Amino acid sequence: MEVQVGGIFGLIVLIADIWAIVRTVQSGASTGAKVFWVVLIILLPVLGLIIWFIFGPRG
Repeated sequence: MEVQVGGIFGLIVLIADIWAIVRTVQSGASTGAKVFWVVLIILLPVLGLIIWFIFGPRG
């Protein structure tokens, strides 16, 4: 049974996106900011994750 590289990459992106969403919801940012970041991460899984990592809410 061979696992495709795209499948592994997709799984890693999914796990990272879920982690980013959880971190965003737990942050001290306003509700509007949380909604913005979660929607961005869901609509643009890879790019949204990179943008969130650089500019997203902390703590």
